[in-house]
Amino acid sequence: MRECASAPFENECGVGVVRSRNGAIDNHPLHKRLPENFIILQDGAEAMLDQPKLDQTKIEIDTSNIEGTIAPADHTTFTGNRALAIEEGLIFELGRPEVSGVDLPDPKPVANRLGTLERKAPIGLPGLSEPEVLRHYVRLSQKNYAIDTGIFPLGSCTMKHNPRLNERMARLPGFGDIHPLQPQSTVQGALELMREISHWLLTLTGMQAVALSPRAGAHGEACGMMAIKQALIARGETEQRTVVLVPDSAHGTNPATATLVGFTVRSVPARADGIVDVDAVRQALGPDVAAIMLTNPNTCGLFEKNIVEVAEAMHEAGAYFYCDGANFNAIVGRARPGDLGVDAMHINLHKTFSTPHGGGGPGAGPVVLSSRLAPYAPLPLLVEDGSGLKLVEDPAEAPGTFGRLGAFHGQMGMFVRALTYMLSHGADGLHQASEDAVLNANYIRVGLADLMSLPFGNRPCMHEALFDDGWLKNTGVTVLDFAKAMIDEGYHPMTVYFPLVVHGAMLIEPTESESKATLDLFIAALRDLAMAARRGDKERFLGAPHFAPRRRLDETRAARSPVLKWTKPAPVEG
Repeated sequence: MRECASAPFENECGVGVVRSRNGAIDNHPLHKRLPENFIILQDGAEAMLDQPKLDQTKIEIDTSNIEGTIAPADHTTFTGNRALAIEEGLIFELGRPEVSGVDLPDPKPVANRLGTLERKAPIGLPGLSEPEVLRHYVRLSQKNYAIDTGIFPLGSCTMKHNPRLNERMARLPGFGDIHPLQPQSTVQGALELMREISHWLLTLTGMQAVALSPRAGAHGEACGMMAIKQALIARGETEQRTVVLVPDSAHGTNPATATLVGFTVRSVPARADGIVDVDAVRQALGPDVAAIMLTNPNTCGLFEKNIVEVAEAMHEAGAYFYCDGANFNAIVGRARPGDLGVDAMHINLHKTFSTPHGGGGPGAGPVVLSSRLAPYAPLPLLVEDGSGLKLVEDPAEAPGTFGRLGAFHGQMGMFVRALTYMLSHGADGLHQASEDAVLNANYIRVGLADLMSLPFGNRPCMHEALFDDGWLKNTGVTVLDFAKAMIDEGYHPMTVYFPLVVHGAMLIEPTESESKATLDLFIAALRDLAMAARRGDKERFLGAPHFAPRRRLDETRAARSPVLKWTKPAPVEG
């Protein structure tokens, strides 16, 4: 019997033993949450195990003084708050239009220049003091799940830890306080950092050129496809080559990007084992094909082992190979896309290189280009002349370029964070991070494979483990129900119903950030949920989440009929 203090459910395939110190385990809420393959021993009683050959884990739980620790479910409060679970209203409900959090002098009278556009009624914005504003948004933030609060298993998202060292570096003078319109002679250090991160990205990918200006992954996709379009313009083939091949398992942004840039999309089916069918690619090729957009590793968590053959077929047909780099975290230091025949690939710095995911804030999706596409990279270009580093922003100095993607030259704060991650890890550390990400995904796969079905068989995956809903058949529980029940267990759900090529997909990506102890508890929680679904405990799922600040929403109605404007409710009569 193995002692385990830090990982409560550390047995991968065996029987767990919970040993109570005072016989009170029956009243403890953990009693109802233990997986079925755990046995409760009271006060040192000897266990008579039916399966002595299986590994065993003993958990010492102090169940003393547990009386009254759980409030009755029907207990109500005057405020609607439940201790630290604050019932927070909308800011419009909290604020008062007649109040301002700051004191400003009355403006001097001016002539009305608005004419008929002058406002006729109060503007109605809520007024709050600084403490009220701060508390409101802090309370809202406490209702969010975040990578700083627990494992974030969203598949195809790479929700890894954001090291605090990165944040400290991004706030250094010269990085955190510069302006994009400063004279370039005053920001040579920032330009040197851009050159250094470019060097790392080109070395890790084996490519010829890099564009740092894209603000995110989808923006990077647009950049790569615009470079391909510009190359076709240079070849005089834009009217002929109008089709982009996109595998069925692709991210939704791939066909959207191809369409945005002016191409039509032709889908390519996958084989029964989850990877792209090379013969199907060859059959889809023709003089009208401009490129293929393929993700590797793909969204099924599998490495496209025939990627070199796909690249060769595309190049022989005169087309280009765009690789979606969303899953690059699985192969950094192990494989270089340029060596595999890739012509363009975006890199999500917020995935592979640990910059924050943002939620609409600053992002970065640099694009690396092969020698075939390097002449068509967007402006600005970072070059060195006799006076130092400079950004080329005049198209006359870069005749092949397709132009600009946006104002200025990218997100400096993200460059600083990503380069800090690279330098603190080193080449060997980046290599290990990728291996650990793959190891963690396979650890989850093995830990759940006997209860949850795998669409492509129980074989090694890359950075994420993919399950389907086959095991839920006849249980009355759906994938969405299972995901909502995970919220009650304190976990953000995995990605569900994607990729579309798998029915009822559940895609789990733990990244390299998580410890074995964290993964053991996560696996045990999912095993308990899976066994509850199998034994018919539908109430646990159909009503979930039971403990979230809000219960299950009508997501379809919310998407189709969103309420985008707050309306003051009518006064209650009587």
